Amino acid sequence: MDTPFYLENFQKIADQLDRKLLNEKSVEVSVGVYLDSVFIKLYKKPWANDPKEALTAESRIFFSVWVNDSSIQKQKIMYNIHALKLRKLKGYAIESRKFAEKFRNLFENYSQKWPNVSTNYGPLTLMEGWIRLDLENYQAEILKICDNFLEIEHIIDDTLLQFKSMK
Repeated sequence: MDTPFYLENFQKIADQLDRKLLNEKSVEVSVGVYLDSVFIKLYKKPWANDPKEALTAESRIFFSVWVNDSSIQKQKIMYNIHALKLRKLKGYAIESRKFAEKFRNLFENYSQKWPNVSTNYGPLTLMEGWIRLDLENYQAEILKICDNFLEIEHIIDDTLLQFKSMK
């Protein structure tokens, strides 16, 4: 995989995201490399135990779009929403399976906008899908997927609210 090529292009996509909308929704954006994959991640600091380490915190939720050698061979760009170790998320009393079920029930209303998406995973992967890697149009396609996430990020907040701890 040509990592510098994808890093540069994923950063171009991140730079095209609507800054005003990101600020309104308090959504952060990060582009980088993790486990031989180039990614763009969208997340909120309150979705992690340590807002300063929201990208790497043990307990966190984030949306990710990524490519790696395997996905490139299949001509796919992967995307998903991960919910990691939510039982440890401070201020909440979360059972991961119940959280995933409630999120997925709300997500169902939006799933038709998400190409090749499935929610048929364990509770760590709330949803996952892929778009075709078309070197002519993939930047626009990834931008569209990121915009889709900005339309549904409230589902995560709404679901978290149902598990707010009363302590």
